[in-house]
Amino acid sequence: MAGLVQYIIVRSDLSKTWPLGAVIAQACHASTAVMHKFRDDEHVRRYTDDLDNMHKCVLEVKSEDDLTALSNKLSENSVHHKLWIEQPENYATCIAVKPYPKDEIKQYFKKYKLLK
Repeated sequence: MAGLVQYIIVRSDLSKTWPLGAVIAQACHASTAVMHKFRDDEHVRRYTDDLDNMHKCVLEVKSEDDLTALSNKLSENSVHHKLWIEQPENYATCIAVKPYPKDEIKQYFKKYKLLK
């Protein structure tokens, strides 16, 4: 599984009004959804073949607008991901990218910081 990474990007503004567990649940929902959606992808299979050595990077954006802009950029560049839309509120909370070789994907996330 050398070099595979899954990026998860969470809205940091949610932590001001949501309990920590609810914010973490958003990342879990998005990650589970993208792994299921792309379950037949070669990188997803390699990533899940070695469960004890998965590599995730959880980053933050400041707002829903920032998250939506990142999702649009990823889509424009054919980067497979899931933009999680929380219901019934109907707003974007998180992005999970399917696992990719780090060298292929890191360029899209260099400007983001780790979630605090």
